[in-house]
Amino acid sequence: MRALVLGAGISGMAAARLARSRGMAVGIYAEDVSASAIAEGFGVAGGDWDPVLLEGVDLVVASPGFSERSAPVVDTLERGVPLWSEIELAWRHLKSPVVAVTGTNGKTSVTEATSAMLECSGLKAPATGNIGSPLSGFADEAYDALVVEVSSFQLRFIEDFHPVAAAITNVAADHLDWHGSEHSYREAKRRIYENQTGSDLLVYDSDDEGATDLVRGAPSQLVPVSGRRLPEDGAGIADGTLVVGEITIDVADLTSDDPTHLVNLACAGTLAVRMGASGQGVAEAAERFRPGAHRRALVLRAHGVSWVDDSKATNPHAALASIRSHDSVVLIAGGLAKGLDLAPMADEPAVRVLIGIGEAGPALVEMAGERGRLAGNMETAVELARQAAEPGDTVLLAPGCASFDQFASYGERGDRFAELVRETVGEER
Repeated sequence: MRALVLGAGISGMAAARLARSRGMAVGIYAEDVSASAIAEGFGVAGGDWDPVLLEGVDLVVASPGFSERSAPVVDTLERGVPLWSEIELAWRHLKSPVVAVTGTNGKTSVTEATSAMLECSGLKAPATGNIGSPLSGFADEAYDALVVEVSSFQLRFIEDFHPVAAAITNVAADHLDWHGSEHSYREAKRRIYENQTGSDLLVYDSDDEGATDLVRGAPSQLVPVSGRRLPEDGAGIADGTLVVGEITIDVADLTSDDPTHLVNLACAGTLAVRMGASGQGVAEAAERFRPGAHRRALVLRAHGVSWVDDSKATNPHAALASIRSHDSVVLIAGGLAKGLDLAPMADEPAVRVLIGIGEAGPALVEMAGERGRLAGNMETAVELARQAAEPGDTVLLAPGCASFDQFASYGERGDRFAELVRETVGEER
């Protein structure tokens, strides 16, 4: 069998190695030729895409960098060549059951927390997938479970991928530049349960309209979760306690009482218990768990002003949730808008001042009217925020956009924000 892998990044290389280890003849197409791929002995084609690369190919494995409207994907579909994502290829060669987590926001935290709860219970259950370690790298060993973060890009091109337990954290418009429409984005997310049966588990945030709508018609066992209340037959909050089945954890013992943090733990706990986690393991992991960097992270407080890094808020849905957790906000927002509607961020009542950065900055500032300030870059944004902030304000980096117009990643963007805040504000403590 001949396979063509689209992309020579982490995901593409993992897929190429797995395919070759299973006896396939593997070629790679990447616009920029990868020296590491050549060094590993793969045939690599670079430059502009040429459909001739599909001649004699039995399978195409696409990396997330190739949108469903890109020429290689369109040509593959038009020719009727099977097209899989890396997680589909990997799933067919796994020796372990899969827990899959998707959603517009929160999927990384739920994936990490679920893995931690299982590991604290003495089970072997690494976090993998879109979280940074491709699923293909876990095909040769048996685990108690593999906890897999799956994106809409990866779900778009599955066929048989079948998680025995899955979660949809929330659903709002995102990645319209990749999918082409909100409908296509939602339909890709929906595929997480398309191969599930009545014996499989599907967890969802019952306070999120998008997730609640998406699970309608699912054949799975549905379990609702909440970070604000205790849903019937679900997991959530009651009388200051996180309740997951028979497990109860005092919210005061957790690292945060933010409803977003609580719903993530309720979701993770439900998944972990299904996969064999103990009550003690769930509680220990929940009490220690902290979300990853750049997720509503307090940089410092000075002169009555809190400075918060939520660079991970790369879409309006995440940014709005972050804004609404504060009473008065000086918002730094902007970047690559990905075709999304940014107006709700500019209209949010809690935003006292909006400082626009990056490509989407001018549009955001115009939407904000008198509250808007155009900074362009992060250095100017932090200085304008310092000037505008008053005691009781939160200066919040919640861009609502991707970072790639000015930074290599949301992490680099958040690091730069924190560095500038400490340099220009921290010394005023």
